[in-house]
Amino acid sequence: MTDRKERLDRLKSGEIFDLLVVGGGATGCGIALDAASRGLKVALAERRDFAGGTSGRSTKLLHGGVRYLEAAVLHRDRVQFNLVRDALHERGVLLKIAPHLCQRLTLVTPLYRLAQVPYMWAGLKFYDLLARGAGLGHSRYLSPSEMLRRFPQIKGKGLKGGVLYYDGQFNDARMNVALALTALREGAALSNYLEVVGLVREKGRVAGALVRDPLGGASWQIRARCVVNACGPSADLLRRMDDPTAAPLLRLSRGSHIVLPGKFAPADTGIMIPKTEDGRVVFILPWQGMCLVGTTEEPATAGTTPVADDKDVDYLLRHLRRYFNLTVDEGDIMARWAGLRPLVHDPYTADTAELARDHVISCSPTGLITIVGGKWTTYRKMALDTVDFAVANMGLAPSGACRTDRIMLHGGKGFEAQGATVLAKRFALPPDVALHLHGSYGTLATDVAQLCQGELGERLVPPHPYLKGEVLYAVRNEMALSPSDFLERRIPLALLDQRGAQIAAPVVLEMMAQELGWSQVRVAHERSELSNLLEQG
Repeated sequence: MTDRKERLDRLKSGEIFDLLVVGGGATGCGIALDAASRGLKVALAERRDFAGGTSGRSTKLLHGGVRYLEAAVLHRDRVQFNLVRDALHERGVLLKIAPHLCQRLTLVTPLYRLAQVPYMWAGLKFYDLLARGAGLGHSRYLSPSEMLRRFPQIKGKGLKGGVLYYDGQFNDARMNVALALTALREGAALSNYLEVVGLVREKGRVAGALVRDPLGGASWQIRARCVVNACGPSADLLRRMDDPTAAPLLRLSRGSHIVLPGKFAPADTGIMIPKTEDGRVVFILPWQGMCLVGTTEEPATAGTTPVADDKDVDYLLRHLRRYFNLTVDEGDIMARWAGLRPLVHDPYTADTAELARDHVISCSPTGLITIVGGKWTTYRKMALDTVDFAVANMGLAPSGACRTDRIMLHGGKGFEAQGATVLAKRFALPPDVALHLHGSYGTLATDVAQLCQGELGERLVPPHPYLKGEVLYAVRNEMALSPSDFLERRIPLALLDQRGAQIAAPVVLEMMAQELGWSQVRVAHERSELSNLLEQG
């Protein structure tokens, strides 16, 4: 049921839900899927689009967190240790339940001091050990010559070798959309562009929320036995809606990224600089045929749209030049963007880079449950813990236990790794287009290819593999309601090639306006919103 009116009608029906989840990022959609698959009645409201915030602007890695393991060992930090162990387990689960959206990635780290070699090698062997059966391959030492062969762009002067290890990479925004669609399939009632503007109380307890549809203008109450605050960076804002005196649970960090042409990195190997001069981590990763460079850690504020400012870009370019034989400047940048990271507040830690990524579940005196912290890789564990907490404390009666480690996400069931070849042959598709459709839609790629016939089979903007027909598929089947939903989250064009997205934007706007029957006022509004997005990055 992807028709918006039908979904809103259920949310307006007066049905009393077991859970109302506020927030449609990875955690919120994960909670909705977990609870619905246990037989609970679930509603979800997302004020913007699924993955419209933090969950769509990550570094695209499914990882255990090598640097957190270092902190766990050096400081005997049980929280960090548990986080790494859980993340490695969850990484394996996600590669299994979303094989079309997740894959193994080879990573290397260069070493320029001999003392680093045994230290890093031992640390990564421990990383392998923690992964147990969910390991993706054995880490190993690389000689200087092999390091240069794998990553020719790296500076060879003083190079003592490197270490190779494996982590996961994924399409974060499409994963988030897949979670929402899978939750819908399991019986959840959910909608994007549905804003919570107030909380409903009954006998001093939170018993639902007042929501507003910004697209239609209507407001109504959604009643629920339990309300879960899964708003990510905005979680404290909802907590203060419940209690204006609530102390903050979060400190926000901004992670910035730039995208360069694919020639700046090998197509199959990423590199991690584990500690720059100020203690931050920098990644250079192959992603969607391009080179993704990130990320910096800067304090940020909730309620503001994060941008990769000139200082962040200068930082990333400076470190590229420091470690690599690359002539790279701002003119090479195809896109720049930033995302917020919700870190659990620690009044004794001044640097956001040192804060733990573990998650915390809290419950206010009025019964509002809040889940904060964590990271993309552990969204499923966060959801499991939250639903368990709600069941234990709110008198809910699920019909079964958690089974999200076995539920294949939308498009994943029956996925075959070599299916792109079959798709290309059946529909006479160019290889890059077939790979894109296969890796984005999984077993549903056939449906998309069938729609993309004739003019709809034309590329939106060459040489990118995205097709015009995907606009209609996103509107009809994936709850896309604005051009930015499509250009940034149903496909990643706006995050890969800002100029390319600007060229494609008028076509996308026209197709969506016709499909959804927009008024001229709505068209003007969407054109303005899209212009703002593509200008700021």
